[in-house]
Amino acid sequence: MDEGAKTNQSKIGKLIQEYPKGLVLLSSWLVSKGYPYELQQQYRKSGWLKSIGMGAMLKSGDPLLLSGALAALQSQVNTNIHVGGRSALEVSGNAHYLQLSVSEVTLFTLGKTKLPAWFEGNKWDVGYKVFKTSLFENDAVGLINHQDTGIDMKISSPGRAMMECLSLCPNEFSLTEAYQLMEGLSTLRPKQVQELLENCKSIKTKRLFLYFAERAGHSWLKYVDITKIKLGSGNRSLSNDGVLIPKYQLVLPKELS
Repeated sequence: MDEGAKTNQSKIGKLIQEYPKGLVLLSSWLVSKGYPYELQQQYRKSGWLKSIGMGAMLKSGDPLLLSGALAALQSQVNTNIHVGGRSALEVSGNAHYLQLSVSEVTLFTLGKTKLPAWFEGNKWDVGYKVFKTSLFENDAVGLINHQDTGIDMKISSPGRAMMECLSLCPNEFSLTEAYQLMEGLSTLRPKQVQELLENCKSIKTKRLFLYFAERAGHSWLKYVDITKIKLGSGNRSLSNDGVLIPKYQLVLPKELS
């Protein structure tokens, strides 16, 4: 075996051992890691790698994991997408008592983000729904590291996830369910809540967050400086036949008043 063949063999060994099972490997990123296109083609022909769409591969035998796709988008091409909302609360153990089975993962991305064909065209191990929104001035605020079967990715912290749920109320997410989720968030850190509220661009979301936290009686709320949070003016009606909450200028269903 010549030196070139030995080098290629050791490189594929490193590739197989170094990256977790199910992680999508993007061709352009592999080039930056020292695996030129020609070498990638050899690996596919030899059965070490398999294509799952234009510019995307898996190690042969690896499953199609949504977490592996999200990790690739986040870390290999810096796409702004993450698990958020109710799904992030479930992952962190804040929602399991409300819903026992996960049928669909909630993903959030910026409004102008175009997801690649390989991501949208594959059937991953779990279904997903994408919400395109720009909820925060700094879109990285409140994202935390999470590991799923050896795959590292960013997901929403509980505070950010709660705000993402509220941003979808009442049309895409139930106000009652959102309040039930808020009731479980008794251990949020005031400093993180403050940062999220000051960064949040949605008046409705901020008012709902503060009102639900107050109604739930969370002790951390007294450490949040509301004078630094822009809450806008005028009423926000979230129910046709609701009740006005004067302090927060919200019209909500009677059962939440």
